[in-house]
Amino acid sequence: MLEGMKTILIRNGSVATAQGMSKADLLVEGEKIARIAENIPVSQLPKGSEVVDASELIVLPGLIDAHTHYHLVSRGTVTADSFAEGSLLAAFGGVTTVIDFSDHDKGKPLVDSALARIDAMKAGMAIDFALHQGVYGMHERIADELAVLARSGITTIKIFTTYKNVGYLIEMDGLRELFAACKRYKVMVSVHCEDDALIERTNEAHRGTYTPADHALLRPSEAESRAIASVGSLAREVGIPLYVVHLSSAKGLEAVRKLREQGGHLVVETTPHYLLLDDSRLAGSDGPLYVMTPPLRKQDDNRELQEALLAGEIQVVATDHCSFTREQKLASRDCRTIFPGIPGTEELFPLMHTLAISSKRMSFGQLVDLLSTAPAKAFGLYPRKGTLQVGSDADIVLFDPAFTWRLDSRTIHSGAHYTPYEGFDVTGKVVRTYRRGELLVCDGVYHGRSGSGHFIKAGKPGPYEGTS
Repeated sequence: MLEGMKTILIRNGSVATAQGMSKADLLVEGEKIARIAENIPVSQLPKGSEVVDASELIVLPGLIDAHTHYHLVSRGTVTADSFAEGSLLAAFGGVTTVIDFSDHDKGKPLVDSALARIDAMKAGMAIDFALHQGVYGMHERIADELAVLARSGITTIKIFTTYKNVGYLIEMDGLRELFAACKRYKVMVSVHCEDDALIERTNEAHRGTYTPADHALLRPSEAESRAIASVGSLAREVGIPLYVVHLSSAKGLEAVRKLREQGGHLVVETTPHYLLLDDSRLAGSDGPLYVMTPPLRKQDDNRELQEALLAGEIQVVATDHCSFTREQKLASRDCRTIFPGIPGTEELFPLMHTLAISSKRMSFGQLVDLLSTAPAKAFGLYPRKGTLQVGSDADIVLFDPAFTWRLDSRTIHSGAHYTPYEGFDVTGKVVRTYRRGELLVCDGVYHGRSGSGHFIKAGKPGPYEGTS
């Protein structure tokens, strides 16, 4: 052990990984996990070591929210949660790493956009972060730019099959070229799936109002299904895996199933709001608070996605955290101009733990996999992140699985000052959060320091493991 290195012994807890749970002690030296054993005597520790009693608590790896938008500048405004505020609310939810996004400045090489985003996040983040890079257009140098991007530690790109009107959509011919380049450099493609042509036709034919409830009609679930089918088929032809973000509907799920039957390799993400909220939330005075894209669907969609999750058809649960204040959200009642997005990182863990308990079909190890290990593996962060093993970063959460409480605007920490899960009774609460051995949250008090979070370079995405 290096002189001056901090030592922490977490004793008597139930240590949980994706493989299961067992009673064990866990020793942290500096930023890393140094030892895990049934009993680590305090007498073996150096003077000044911290000893934490985790009796009655579960000790698990820090969660990874693989889909966030902190400090997003969009539509002439900025989201409610800065990098500092995003770190705070994440830490209260047991999230020690997020994977955020860099927009594509088409006038610059991809890596320039990424590096600018990394620099901005480094200044404010108190938790660690990796990055997805948006790609919104094609040119003859894109393959070379992807190679540079991957060497810089960004091995996932984000594309859209919609938003042609704002320049995000890449046509299918361009996608084939892009996918071939991604295959060459082992870059994962994540995709927002909504068929733009169907959405345009739906909007052109629409003769009704544009209330929040109409948002679900203007962006139907059929658009998600068609986009998954088309882009997924192309990915299968080219021979690359595909990461589908925020699956929202039963129709989209059916498209995923068909592609898998045909040999397609899809990693699928959904979110708590598509599992637990439905389009009835769009009615009433608070309707704008629940506008996001894709829209909320029916209760039947909730049930189908929950069943798929419990059956192992969905690999990752993330949040698409994109928070605006109540004032920002309620400034318009026209679904075309309401700022789209909701908060969710902090609520992720208690909501999913409660769902796991109520289902009686999901073990705690499976929950750890969905929220930590699977995203770490998918995006090339494992085993540095996403697990508790010797040599891994000491990203550790102490969790009280029996604590019951209610989600409301007074119990969450987002700068949005509201939660879309207002009034949800949940079971389980984070007691302590450590990021690389540094205490971020303890008994409701935040200790994080802006600028202490690190950019984590991603390696080869998990779906490419075993390929040359």
